[in-house]
Amino acid sequence: QVSPGLRTPRLPVWLCSVSGRHGVLFGTDSRLLSDWKSERIFHLYFYSGQQEQTQTAHLTIDTHSHHWEESQREDPCSPGRRRPGLEMAIRTKWAGATVSWNGTDPFF
Repeated sequence: QVSPGLRTPRLPVWLCSVSGRHGVLFGTDSRLLSDWKSERIFHLYFYSGQQEQTQTAHLTIDTHSHHWEESQREDPCSPGRRRPGLEMAIRTKWAGATVSWNGTDPFF
């Protein structure tokens, strides 16, 4: 028997598999599950348990950013324009969102 808390979580939780590595992406704001207005700017946390990750990554997601705010000088295929796999996974849910790593070096 599956607990009702597992069938209908109280907080947003996603199990991620990016580039063959697994982790948990989660939020602490339950409004993300029921109120689309709370999806403007919000915080998510990521933990993979990998050796290179010493603490949970705190990410700020902005779903109303504009693509023209990014630097137009770089070639889209240049290394400076590449995004970590975790950011790309987040964009499968929130297309076009910008992800701030809040001082943490992007990994994963």
